[in-house]
Amino acid sequence: MALKKFSFNVEEKDKQARLGLIKTHRGNISTPAFMPVGTQATIKGTFIDDIIKTGSEIILSNTYHLMIRPGVDRIESSGGLHHFMNCKLPILTDSGGFQVMSLSKLNKIDEEKGAIFNSHIDGKKFILSPEESIRIQKSLNSDIVMVMDECPKKSNDYKKINKSMDLSMYWAERSKKAFGNNPHKGIFGIIQGGLFKDLRIKSLEHLVNIEFNGYAVGGLAVGESQNEMFKVLDDITYLMPSNKPRYLMGVGTPSDILGAVKRGIDMFDCVLPTRSGRTGLAFTWNGRINIRNSKYQQDNEPLDINTKNFSLNKYSKNYLNHLFNTNEMLGSMLLTLHNINFYQELMRAIRENIKNGTFQQFHDKYINKL
Repeated sequence: MALKKFSFNVEEKDKQARLGLIKTHRGNISTPAFMPVGTQATIKGTFIDDIIKTGSEIILSNTYHLMIRPGVDRIESSGGLHHFMNCKLPILTDSGGFQVMSLSKLNKIDEEKGAIFNSHIDGKKFILSPEESIRIQKSLNSDIVMVMDECPKKSNDYKKINKSMDLSMYWAERSKKAFGNNPHKGIFGIIQGGLFKDLRIKSLEHLVNIEFNGYAVGGLAVGESQNEMFKVLDDITYLMPSNKPRYLMGVGTPSDILGAVKRGIDMFDCVLPTRSGRTGLAFTWNGRINIRNSKYQQDNEPLDINTKNFSLNKYSKNYLNHLFNTNEMLGSMLLTLHNINFYQELMRAIRENIKNGTFQQFHDKYINKL
């Protein structure tokens, strides 16, 4: 049976907000979509079957972490990342560029060789070039591959950001060439340029000339304000190809997502729902709840009485408070699943309101509440 080609269509619009469908040979992805993060071939504290039950249609995994542990050869020998982690959903892998900058002991950025760094785990030396990043992602057999880029820290130094952006564009060309011709998978370019409008536009135009299956906005969620992030999107989304998915990397809070959807973004990923779940912070339709707070010791109501996908609402805030204050792992597991489920409820509501032409009202109701 012939594999389905990678494709994307916008089905409805409500001003700039877009309702779309990404088709892959592993399954379809309704957009706007949120991708739970499975950094090390697992979404911490959850079963993949439960992730699927939340309505998640794609997950993200991480080139940098997997190349260090357990190593790409070990995963490839098991049949690829889907077999290794028993996941039937499509998987997007990031290129590793962000983690090289944020986690490793970076020795050098070499225009030709790539990033030369030491592992944050054991100090072992690695060289990650654009070609090597793509080779690893192809060996993992992910469904959407990201180009190798340099992701600098937030800076007002125009020359520094310009130089970094130029390097990312050179690496994007090499990444696309290394990817080759594979109509059944997607490869996304990554727009860089910091907070500078002209550099963002220059980066986007360069990537469009190379031609990718989708376009990501990188270099955000690195310390800028929400207003600064939204301004970057305002500067470029109207210039992004309308027939390709738009992905805002590493974002974010529910209000970040609402504001970005309003500006035409289709895809999101963030560790926030899982990391927050492990530390006792729950996202709900009535706002955030820090379940460790002593006021919940006498609260026998559930986090969300309307949760339908799971029987999560049979656990009281009183009980969850107890689990966290005694460091019981069940607390982290329940809140992690609750948060991912909430995020997918949010995405479904966003899609429904775009379809109904009521997204702006929905946005205005929740932008300052969630």
